[in-house]
Amino acid sequence: MGASQLDNPLSAIPHVKPKPKAKAAKSKPVPPPPDCLEIPRQSAAEPMADALGRAALRPSVKAAITIQKLSKTMLREVRLMPLVNELQAQADQANKGNLQRTEAMLMIQAHTLDSIFNEMARIATLNIGEYMGAVETYMRLALKAQGQCRATLETLAQIKNPAPVAFFKQANIANGPQQVNNGAGAAPRAENIENQPNEILALEQRDGSTQVDFGATATAIGAHSNVAPLGAGKRTANGSGKG
Repeated sequence: MGASQLDNPLSAIPHVKPKPKAKAAKSKPVPPPPDCLEIPRQSAAEPMADALGRAALRPSVKAAITIQKLSKTMLREVRLMPLVNELQAQADQANKGNLQRTEAMLMIQAHTLDSIFNEMARIATLNIGEYMGAVETYMRLALKAQGQCRATLETLAQIKNPAPVAFFKQANIANGPQQVNNGAGAAPRAENIENQPNEILALEQRDGSTQVDFGATATAIGAHSNVAPLGAGKRTANGSGKG
């Protein structure tokens, strides 16, 4: 052993490099609960109550809550916000005039209603001859489903082939005076409308015939009565008119 090693005892220990410290595992973000609803604010100064009221009136939010509740039996992990975003995207497409999703939905609903009709009719036929009350109940349900299927297909046909709209101008033709209101103003009151009466004056000619004069103004004439009043002696005593 050399003199240098005796002077420095630590030099005999082999040098070991320290192990690098293990990096801390990055924590994964915890996903929000399925019923979590994100409510954005229009500005930082907007009260949260106003943002909540606006979100509560959004059709996409209300529909997403309903769909989530109805889908829990089959799709348990359906989250609220993806439903809201998808419904809003479909609504935006409809606002732009793209009705492909609407047409597909109506066709699928028609097939579903047709399946309900056939199933209800099948159950009704199984009870014919034994339980007529059940037959009537199931047939009513079958016919209701059939009617809804027909209405759905009619709606789809109207969307695919809308009826043409014709605009006609109003023609007002009359021989006499008239009043026509084609504007959006308020209708005049009845007492403000004055109708001139059509006056007819019968003129007696020299030969005894009568001529009708339209539009002439009648003049007041004296009345000649050939009936004379009864005398005092001809009246009854009690005035009842009986002799």
